Amino acid sequence: MRILVINGVNLNMLGIREPHLYGKKDYNALVASIKTAAKEVGVRVDCYQSNHEGDLVTVIQRAYGKYDGIIINAGAYTHTSIAILDALKAVGLPTVEVHLTDIASREEFRKQSYISLYAEKTICGLGFEGYLQALAYLAKRQ
Repeated sequence: MRILVINGVNLNMLGIREPHLYGKKDYNALVASIKTAAKEVGVRVDCYQSNHEGDLVTVIQRAYGKYDGIIINAGAYTHTSIAILDALKAVGLPTVEVHLTDIASREEFRKQSYISLYAEKTICGLGFEGYLQALAYLAKRQ
């Protein structure tokens, strides 16, 4: 099984951006954690990060026929991007939405997620552990 993990805008700033919300570990630590967990559950994983909405749409489109599932944290694009939602629908892959923080308990504008209109599961507020739970969920689907 191959899983694509997509991280969107500002995730490259982990450890720097609002550490009281997102923690002090950086993006490289997140990727290392994901890769270790992938080995443990017996799946292959590729991680991708971009701050550009069009790049995220392109990588989703390229996942078609190459991956068995997607884990996505689109960052702020979660709340604004119908284009990302449409790309996920187009490729039709099982998708888990992940957020490091509990978006439902933050600002009002963060409570709307376009991605959740497609995702099979949404995991919020568990930090890095949310990605590991998403991996385990998709691995069990095989």
